[in-house]
Amino acid sequence: MRIIVHGGAGSGAGLGEPTADRQAVLDAAASDGAAEATPIDAVGTTLRRLEGDERFNAGRGGAVQSDGVVRIDAGVMTSDRTVGAVANVPGVEAAVGAARVVATETPHVCVAGEHAVELAADFGVETGVDLTTERTRERFGDADPPDGSPRAHLDWLRERFGRDGERDHDTVGAVAGEDSRFAAATSTAGRWFALAGRVGDVPQVGSGFFCTPAGGASATGAGEDIARVTLARRAVDHLTDGADADRAATLAIEEFEDLTGSTAGVIVCGPDGVGAAKNSESMQVAVAERCTDSRDCR
Repeated sequence: MRIIVHGGAGSGAGLGEPTADRQAVLDAAASDGAAEATPIDAVGTTLRRLEGDERFNAGRGGAVQSDGVVRIDAGVMTSDRTVGAVANVPGVEAAVGAARVVATETPHVCVAGEHAVELAADFGVETGVDLTTERTRERFGDADPPDGSPRAHLDWLRERFGRDGERDHDTVGAVAGEDSRFAAATSTAGRWFALAGRVGDVPQVGSGFFCTPAGGASATGAGEDIARVTLARRAVDHLTDGADADRAATLAIEEFEDLTGSTAGVIVCGPDGVGAAKNSESMQVAVAERCTDSRDCR
């Protein structure tokens, strides 16, 4: 099993240097994932560890929307095009687990809001979790949060959304492969100071995550722009066209920057190995591999 995991484009303190403690968590999460028997188990195990760590913007400690609520998006897809996502889900730390329920237990691709919470609970995913932390509560309170209607919230967030780089893009994602099987998953609490109800790229198939028999990809960065150009699909398309994983990631980011002028990162796993590219100041990545008796890992 081979796996690559990212901790978000623009990681660390603001858009500064990556941090050693976060890297250690990423390394351990990747190692845990590589020990699993299937790619979908690998990405699920890896991201579950990160969703529970407030140093990342997924699950506990995630970004707070304009009404003071943390809502989670996540998606998972395998190379046989089994796919599931949840969007705008409150109180669920294990968002990739909820997305997997959609993929394996329903005929749907995406379930949203409180209905996704009820569905996840029916299949054993913990719900009703307080996803805020002292740090996130203080940050939201210091921003003088708005009252009133969505229009009032829009007036408040126009000066804030996408303009505060601190921990704003720390989406987590993982892509795993073994033999000809692949899986990709991404999880996030979105971006700080977003309108209540905002859904970004992460649960949109082809944008925040994508997987085919050619391989898989997970994206992170400016979500609206990632969705506009379906960044993860672009990376996988390059795998289909014969590029290796590192080249596929690089080409996708080059196209993304040319089209949007924005920042993002993408990780890729294909038959040849793994790759990553970014045009942000940082994106922490970890890679792990477990050899099996049936495959030479040299």
